[in-house]
Amino acid sequence: MCRAVLRESPGHRQALCCLGSIASRRGQFATAISHFRAALALDPTDASVHEHVANALFGLGQPGEALASYDRVLALKPDLADTHFRRANALRALKRLEEAVAGYERALALRPNYAEALNNRGNALCLLRHQAEALASYDRALAIRPDYVQALNNRGNALRDLRRLEEALASYDRALVIDPKFVPALNNRGNVLLDLQRPQDALASYDLALAISPANIESLNHRGAALHMLKEDEEAIRTYEQLLKVRPDFDYVRGKILGLKLLCCDWRDYDRSVGLVARDVALGKRSAYPLIFLSVSDAADEQLKCAKIYCTTGGSPWRPPQHRARRRSDKIRVAYVSADYRDHPVADLTAGLFEAHDKARFETTAISLGPAVKDPMRQRLECAFDRFIDVQQTSDADTGLLLKELEIDIAVDLMGHTLGARTEIFAARPVPIQVNFLGYPGTMGTNYIDYIFADRFVIPEHQHSFYTEKVVYLPDSFQPNDSRRRIAELTPRRAEAGLPETGFVFCSFNGNHKINPPVFDVWMRLLRRVEGSLLWLRADKPVAVANLRREAEARGVAGERLVFAERTEKPAMHLARYRLADLFLDTLPYNAHATASDALWAGLPIVTCLGSAFSGRVAGSLLNAVGLPELVTFDLEAYEALAFELARDGDRLAAIKAKLARNRETYPLFDTDRFRRHIESAYRTMWERHLRGEPPASFAVIPDP
Repeated sequence: MCRAVLRESPGHRQALCCLGSIASRRGQFATAISHFRAALALDPTDASVHEHVANALFGLGQPGEALASYDRVLALKPDLADTHFRRANALRALKRLEEAVAGYERALALRPNYAEALNNRGNALCLLRHQAEALASYDRALAIRPDYVQALNNRGNALRDLRRLEEALASYDRALVIDPKFVPALNNRGNVLLDLQRPQDALASYDLALAISPANIESLNHRGAALHMLKEDEEAIRTYEQLLKVRPDFDYVRGKILGLKLLCCDWRDYDRSVGLVARDVALGKRSAYPLIFLSVSDAADEQLKCAKIYCTTGGSPWRPPQHRARRRSDKIRVAYVSADYRDHPVADLTAGLFEAHDKARFETTAISLGPAVKDPMRQRLECAFDRFIDVQQTSDADTGLLLKELEIDIAVDLMGHTLGARTEIFAARPVPIQVNFLGYPGTMGTNYIDYIFADRFVIPEHQHSFYTEKVVYLPDSFQPNDSRRRIAELTPRRAEAGLPETGFVFCSFNGNHKINPPVFDVWMRLLRRVEGSLLWLRADKPVAVANLRREAEARGVAGERLVFAERTEKPAMHLARYRLADLFLDTLPYNAHATASDALWAGLPIVTCLGSAFSGRVAGSLLNAVGLPELVTFDLEAYEALAFELARDGDRLAAIKAKLARNRETYPLFDTDRFRRHIESAYRTMWERHLRGEPPASFAVIPDP
């Protein structure tokens, strides 16, 4: 009809607008714009047509152009609440968030009961990290429209950000009572159930969402996370592979699949998978989480790029801290932030340091992000600090405010990019000096962490450019150790550990994700060359055991020559059983870290191969600090040769073990108080620079005599 009118009257404005409206409803926005602009050429003062153009531009994903058109509408008719609302949506899409909030408020001034404006105002406030104010906005919207499922869902998101998890769950449940098929609420309900450590319930929520929308990418992504938490990694891999088919460019999915396959020791298509992830990182894509990338990359520059990609977010911009006056107290206040104040490798390494801090010169605070697990280590740590504060249910913003209120001088992140980290606490810059230490062996790739603790072995001076932090060199080794760790006096018999009574025992208790085909090739050649030898590994998941034995068979080694140590709940007994092994074989590109300290503390020598990046140089650092540099090799050929020689030459190996036993008592590696003095010296230097108004700079701590 409209086209017939236009054939007779090409300048018929109503017909042009009619065609534009039809095209818009069909999603044909470019066609719609051409019709509307033809109508505007006939009458440029028609505000409603300018509005149609703006809406179509927004539909095309051109919020900047849409904004200009909305401004033309408001220049003609400034009191249109809907136009202010849509203009604010365009501003939000452009990440001009403060302006977007102001736009929603102008719409609300014209129409106070505008529920959609209240909802979207809340969304913009959440992006600005003003969750408490956003929550009030959602509640106002719901007072107007109690059945507004989108607002209930968004309210749940704000509550989750505020760590009010049970309330968030209740908000999602309210939305689902109104609309049981509202997929976003089903997804978000699953997410908060994961936060509450209820993965089975979360899985059920994701499965409901997928029954409604089988290709929903968010449901597939989070379903994979729930399955991983349930230790159903093979099914998690299949879920992520399904996601990859639906959306090949979905953030981090390739890395997640690779990481889970490493945990399962599933090396089918290993080279191709690693190559694709490395290629994507080089191209600036969100391909792998930094922690996963450490297992497959031996290049510090690549690891820096991966970390920078991960830290690039769409949230509100970073703002520098406001300078505050110095307190009267002479003590330096140090806060250690971790989710691992429990039976965990980081706690094993640091407990003695925390207890040893000079209470006359330092005031220490533990900021605990993780569950309050009441194991012996947690009980010990709660007594080690001047203050121990559980912030598991405190939002990132409120945790940052807490650090400010406590007037913390130096905040030490013991997490980095590891599971349970909450880097947004540091992104808000609540503390004058912020430090990356121990938990993550690499750069954070951010502008809000000032320093990283290292030693000259793990970060050579020529690699400083690959770290966004300034490098602080500690003498000896960057890794602390607890000289109070107890080893059971009674060594178990080999049979009790599932080992044969005779034969050379190669050992590697590293996590499965650190084992890879090139290193495993070396291990299998050693087993073939050393008659009667076996390889003692850590038991993890049955699929990994089966895969490793299959890989051994494929390399000509009987699967039963791989023996797997079950987890023991008694740390002292775990350390004692290291005595049953003859030689520890390290991994590359991700070395043994806390596990290497365990072995050396128990008297078991380690053969390591030096990598190029921090994560591949840690065992070498530890061996140097305990006076055994002869066990550090520089390529896998030399690594294999040294391990073979030590397995063949019992006298030489016995001499190394005796040397380790002597050096353990006299060399710096296990001298907790020496390490404490050095790290406190580093804190004083950092703080003195800050007081002088100087920016962070790399420096080296002068060692004690």
